Amino acid sequence: MAAGQQVSSRVLTVPNVISLVRLLLVPVFAVLIVNGHDVWALVVLAVSGASDWLDGVLARRLDQVSRLGQALDPAADRLFILVTLLGLAWRDVVPVWLVVVIVARDVLLAGLMPLLAHHGYGPLPVSFAGKAGTFALLYAFPLLLLAEMPGWVGDVAAVTAWAFTWWGVGLYWLAGAQYVLQTRALVISDRAASRRGEDAGPATEEAP
Repeated sequence: MAAGQQVSSRVLTVPNVISLVRLLLVPVFAVLIVNGHDVWALVVLAVSGASDWLDGVLARRLDQVSRLGQALDPAADRLFILVTLLGLAWRDVVPVWLVVVIVARDVLLAGLMPLLAHHGYGPLPVSFAGKAGTFALLYAFPLLLLAEMPGWVGDVAAVTAWAFTWWGVGLYWLAGAQYVLQTRALVISDRAASRRGEDAGPATEEAP
């Protein structure tokens, strides 16, 4: 989000509609990948990746950054990544350990939510590393599927896909570490403020 840009409480915005469409594409992709409709699954993945970039651009250019969008966009990203990983693992396109490594980071972040809520904070803003990692993974998935093709196309796709995958996993976990450190800093600051308030004691009235 650009400096000084206002965050609205609007619900019906163009970026939010795009994020909603991306959410609706999740079960569509799941059905396509499980039933072996690889071409259409590739199309859905490509549309999802493009829409993930588009909604952020439009939110800034149309001045339609909203609280719902800030929550909906990363939720759609994570759900799409999870379902795509499970679908690819079901087809033996990716190993199970890759699913575990990526899902573990999201479980870690989910574990931070109650702590943040206890101290009066909402979800942390998406970091650049987190967004870059998500982009890399969303680009890797269609290439991993394309790598199943025989011949040089599959070979080139496989090399490129795993390059994006490793970059995505690294950035994904880098962002996770940043979120942990941000949460720690917020909690420490909040506790320090509480202690200062306790040390100050109740205000006393001056004698007339």
